Amino acid sequence: MKIDPTRKLFNTLHRKICSPTALRRRTLSAVPPTSPVNGKLFRVLGVDPAAAGATGYGIIESDGRSSRMLRFGALRATRKGPEHFPQRLREIHNMLSELIEEFQPHGVAVESVFTALNVKTTLRLAEVRGVVLLAAAQRDIPVCSYSPREVKASVAGYGHADKQQMQLMVRALLNMTETPEPADAADALAVALCHVQAAQFQARLAAGNSSSGTRPRNSAAGLAGALPPRSARSRGSASRISLLR
Repeated sequence: MKIDPTRKLFNTLHRKICSPTALRRRTLSAVPPTSPVNGKLFRVLGVDPAAAGATGYGIIESDGRSSRMLRFGALRATRKGPEHFPQRLREIHNMLSELIEEFQPHGVAVESVFTALNVKTTLRLAEVRGVVLLAAAQRDIPVCSYSPREVKASVAGYGHADKQQMQLMVRALLNMTETPEPADAADALAVALCHVQAAQFQARLAAGNSSSGTRPRNSAAGLAGALPPRSARSRGSASRISLLR
């Protein structure tokens, strides 16, 4: 029977990463700084919004060849129930505003609403996404939205990858010392990686059009494009997991 190469890769990563030794809880070690391309680094804040559960976030930095994690985590609801939902939106907005202020990302990537959800959940999730868009717009940062299938296909090469597969691929792509948890935070890192890959593709497309003498098309509204317009100051070592509340 022919073995799916994607599945074979996942099995190999699973054996290597999920061995009894590797599964022991460890503190994240610092990631060596990447070498900037032309003095520039591309930093992205990925967000995995949730209507009731934890809203994941992840910040990564890329030099055009490799990416590294700066911080990731998830914001859990301090109070349950629909009557506390406005306060929940305020907490998410405050968290994202603080992250944007600290890391100065060149772009924000957010997962789009999953339309198969029921109407009530879809509306709540849209409201959370609205808060994400507001936090970015207040600082003039472009936002891109990606469907769950787009994120999975970009990061794992398979549009129906499960949670565990995504966690393993995120860990491998970011060269992390442990599997990112919770899954909401891993999903946010995956959204950020998807945005980086989309921006790199757009940069290559623009470079190809420029070299051929044609005018580059202005596609994918909100993509950071070839290289970020603002200067990116590389910060020190990567932060530990920040699991808020």
